[in-house]
Amino acid sequence: MGSPLLIRVNPRARRIALRVDAAERKLELVLPPGVPPSKGLRFLTAKRAWVMSRIEALPQRVPFAEGAVVPVLGIPHRIVRETDPVAPSVVISDGEIRVRSDPVHFTRRVSGHLAANAANELAKRAHQLAASIGREVVKVTVRDTKSRWGSCSGTGNLSFSWRLIFAPEPILDYVVAHEVAHLVEMNHGPRFWRLVETLSPGSARPRAWLKRHRSELFSYG
Repeated sequence: MGSPLLIRVNPRARRIALRVDAAERKLELVLPPGVPPSKGLRFLTAKRAWVMSRIEALPQRVPFAEGAVVPVLGIPHRIVRETDPVAPSVVISDGEIRVRSDPVHFTRRVSGHLAANAANELAKRAHQLAASIGREVVKVTVRDTKSRWGSCSGTGNLSFSWRLIFAPEPILDYVVAHEVAHLVEMNHGPRFWRLVETLSPGSARPRAWLKRHRSELFSYG
């Protein structure tokens, strides 16, 4: 089918499951204990049409290359090569991401700059929002996480996916509110969701947006 396949045994699984990982663009075949891989592969073959439709529905990759258009805080920006030898290595301004670099290093330069921007944007929001409820954020980091947009440790450290920098600002605000709420409630109970709604009114909309656009946010770079 043209996509990498991961076969995994899940001790809690009751039946064979198949999913398409939009972030890694690979197939994951989950088997219950005792089910041989051969049976799982027959299941995969039977689901071939479904798999192909899901893969074809994924957004096309948008590499960080000259001429590509990527969103920054939801606003489209075109990647342009900077020819001024004394210009900064990367500048985001006026709808452009200007990169002073050999094309072979574009991806690293652009992703590094966007990750740094994401860290700044998320840390600023997190510290301000935590202070508004009398809590303190110890540290904010960004990573290229695949399974979650943010996390909160019991020691007050917050971590976020740097790919949130592609999303509109209300989406960042919601994810920050979600993790800041964990400084008070380290669970997903009713009190937690009430606090999220207080910190980010109308939180259902950005939560739904993230579900709809997840594969798009992972298509850049």
